[in-house]
Amino acid sequence: MSKETTDFRDFGLDDRLLQAIASLNWKEPTLIQEKAIPLALEGKDILARARTGSGKTGAFLLPIIQILLNRKKNSYSIQETTTLIIAPSRELCTQICNVTAELTRFCSRDVTYFDVSPQVDLIVQRPLLLEKPDIVIGTPLRILAHLKEGNLCIEETLRTLVVDEADLLFSYGCGNDMNKILAFLPDIYQAFLMSATLSEDVKNVKKLVLHNPVILKLKEPDLPASDQLTQYHIKCEDQDKFVLIYALLKLRLILGKTLIFVRNVDRCYRLKLFLEQFGIKSCVLNCELPAASRCHAVSQFNMGIYDIIIASDEQIADEPGSGVSRNKRKKDKEYGVSRGIDFQFVSNVINFDFPPSVKAYVHRVGRTARGNTDGTALSFVSRFEAELLKNVENHFTDELGQCTAQFKPYLFKMEELEGFKYRADDAYRAVTKTAVREARLKEIKSELLNSGNLKPYFEDNPRDLQILRHDKSLHTVKLDSHLKDVPDYIIPPTLKSVINYSMLNKIRTKNKATTKKKRNARMKFHKNKKDPLKSFKFAGLTELESSKKKKKL
Repeated sequence: MSKETTDFRDFGLDDRLLQAIASLNWKEPTLIQEKAIPLALEGKDILARARTGSGKTGAFLLPIIQILLNRKKNSYSIQETTTLIIAPSRELCTQICNVTAELTRFCSRDVTYFDVSPQVDLIVQRPLLLEKPDIVIGTPLRILAHLKEGNLCIEETLRTLVVDEADLLFSYGCGNDMNKILAFLPDIYQAFLMSATLSEDVKNVKKLVLHNPVILKLKEPDLPASDQLTQYHIKCEDQDKFVLIYALLKLRLILGKTLIFVRNVDRCYRLKLFLEQFGIKSCVLNCELPAASRCHAVSQFNMGIYDIIIASDEQIADEPGSGVSRNKRKKDKEYGVSRGIDFQFVSNVINFDFPPSVKAYVHRVGRTARGNTDGTALSFVSRFEAELLKNVENHFTDELGQCTAQFKPYLFKMEELEGFKYRADDAYRAVTKTAVREARLKEIKSELLNSGNLKPYFEDNPRDLQILRHDKSLHTVKLDSHLKDVPDYIIPPTLKSVINYSMLNKIRTKNKATTKKKRNARMKFHKNKKDPLKSFKFAGLTELESSKKKKKL
């Protein structure tokens, strides 16, 4: 059966919206957009279940903006806040705000919007809310605060409500806030409930928010197909993970932008300090850092300024039944990394610590192979995490006992990394608990300074903000300059014949490519659909051994 809709023009959208869509390079509607937009334009309530990266944001923003433009054609229309968009994290609110800005760039005089999620005094945002922007975006906590203060008055004007990533809202403990927000809303409005899963909490809020909704359960797999997403796993001891990540990154066997997921904040800094000793730059992303710093780091990662982010997704790890206890440190409950945030052109997701649940695995790996790009997921699995891997494999096994997703073992001889192991062990021992604690304090103080005291300066000097980097060395561990180089004698013999590594040590001293060149290179990389890890051909790989046998024959 052929698609009924193949072009955005078929929706009858305003020319200015079509122009914005073209500038975003959206070629054709995604499945969720194709199904949801016509229904939304008809005024239907919608409950949509679609996986991360399926285009849900565009699915609700396009009809909302179109409806607003239709209403603004009436010269007697009064300026009022008619749309409320609720999302679980500040990062996701920022993302929605950015997409709204892009879609309204050619009709900005007619459609206004405001994001209340930034953690500033309510009184600062009050004047902007009193101007009654058409669309208000925010987290439940911030929206409820403004409703209680009387800064946001929508009891009579609200016509559209969007609850994005509804299942996450409840795992973040926002259920009570949501119920209180609903008390401030009118009895009749159009509602969109977007969720990756239809949990019991989502079904409960559906009864409160939606009126005779159209339910869209899109028949999409949890993860992209194997020809787009390649999934590997390496079974190793916990300390061997550090040797592996050092070898993979230093020998440039992992190409493109990379997200490395770890189990907690301490682990973020331990890995960052470890990599620093070898001259490998990375920045951390976790719930202890200020929201402004996190959003800025994600933005710069998307621009190509950073290649590696080390992230902890503890909100996902703290799900009931995950077996992971909550850290006693103060955390930002409106933080989330593995879901919601739009990391762009991610070539690789590395599970340095295996995710604690199937749901967490899907959301982490879903950060790559988005749209029409290819991606690779590589999981390090210690003997204590073997059961977690088995749970994931069982989840993707159908009734016939066949695995619907390919989990390839990443085989090689660990003894070929002895030269790297010797160096890695010394570097690992240097990262003490004291060094990690000092690094955490130093990073938080630095980011607080950047996001707080320098905010007025950056508003007047936006170019200087681009220079601000989050991947600077923390210098809580002594750095030996010789560790930045890779001596020829520690490179595995079987690897030397695969790639020319004589340039490895020259790369560090060469002049760096501009951000534009790096971004173009990544675009070309994705266009060519290369699998970065296919170059990692140690003697233990059966593919390499079989190819050698063929040559002999």
